[in-house]
Amino acid sequence: MTEFRTEQDSLGEVKVPAQALYGAQTQRAIDNFQFSGITLPGGFISSLGLIKAAAARANADVGLLESTVADGIAAAAMSISNGEHHDQFPVDVFQTGSGTSTNMNANEVIATLAAQQLGMPVHPNDHVNCSQSSNDVIPTAIHVSAELALENQLLPAIAHLAGVIAAREEHSNDLIKTGRTHLMDAMPISLAQELSGWRAQMTLGAQRIEGSRPQLRQLAQGGTAVGTGINADPQFATRFCFHLTECSGRPFTPAENYFAAIASQDVAVALSGQLKSLAVALLKIANDLRWMNSGPLTGLAELTLKPLQPGSSIMPGKVNPVIPEAVAMAAAQVIGNDSVITIAGQSGNFQLNVMLPVIAHNLLQSITLLTNSCKALADNCIADFVFNTENIQASLANNPILVTALNNEIGYSKAAEIAKRAYAEKRPILDVAAEMTDLPMDRLAELLNPRNLV
Repeated sequence: MTEFRTEQDSLGEVKVPAQALYGAQTQRAIDNFQFSGITLPGGFISSLGLIKAAAARANADVGLLESTVADGIAAAAMSISNGEHHDQFPVDVFQTGSGTSTNMNANEVIATLAAQQLGMPVHPNDHVNCSQSSNDVIPTAIHVSAELALENQLLPAIAHLAGVIAAREEHSNDLIKTGRTHLMDAMPISLAQELSGWRAQMTLGAQRIEGSRPQLRQLAQGGTAVGTGINADPQFATRFCFHLTECSGRPFTPAENYFAAIASQDVAVALSGQLKSLAVALLKIANDLRWMNSGPLTGLAELTLKPLQPGSSIMPGKVNPVIPEAVAMAAAQVIGNDSVITIAGQSGNFQLNVMLPVIAHNLLQSITLLTNSCKALADNCIADFVFNTENIQASLANNPILVTALNNEIGYSKAAEIAKRAYAEKRPILDVAAEMTDLPMDRLAELLNPRNLV
């Protein structure tokens, strides 16, 4: 049987599991918010650790905490930042909209750890939460966790995918294929050109995300409850950002306006929009790969993806494009996450947004899904697919749309007649054009050579 101890907060006594590092307010949140079983991501909890460590050091700088207490709090907080004790953060994402329960969860755990280390009482509010409010801590944690996830996870993954595409592109310039618009045959394109479009989508997506980062590095910390900075020293925010920058390696600064930083989540909404754009780009690439891999007998069969697992529980030998399908679902989730973040972003009522936890969860989940999608496409799909050269060349040779190259010589109407006849008789466009025009064969061959058309 679970053993309990009795803790007390401003509402009275609460029974808490005896071995738990958290206290009464966390337990109340566990009891009150049994919605999903989903807890805030590890990256968010680690960022809370960084924030609490930087705040303790800043409070020591301005004389609001004794150095011994500040050092104990900072050491405990950094252990959380390093991934320890994350099992002590059980509060559901769907909780109080300010994230107060999660902030107090961090305060209580850090206070317990610091007290164990120092051998003296450390108060979760008076010491760990000194110069802070949940109203500036949680918006700050959203920005810090997103910035670090972009720097360490998503942007390197995008660059990796773009690099893998570029490597395939380099060796595909001599492969000419039928282009398609409206899923119908169109003018030819080199495979390198097609791949370059995918690569550019990744590069441009990364650039758009980078554009959000300067504002992401501006933090609400120091605004405390409503943006006025009540109970914080005037130098606290500057010292906080100095210490946070030092321990995170990222150049964080105080927000230009604390009232906007606490009352709104416009930066998170904007970043989510850029993540959605990247998801749409990945969905396009995934679907292109599915179409190009389709078949192998009745589809396009322009390439063959590496077989990763059996594709059917009933049809032996069937292999499916599992990575593009998984990426497509991940992209759909990111698009849905953006809708939630958009709705949550408008919930900045007067001086506080009250949907902060779900913004944090969805934003970081989107970054994780996109990171893993980029890696999976790069390493398990694009790096080792095989072009089916014979199928590509056979389709290209019989593509009547090549007649477009004759427009300037014989006019659109005559070219359309040639194309229709080539379709009807299933003959190469060169042969039909030779019969229906007076152009010399060598001139026709030059005009209709797919390599001259890309």
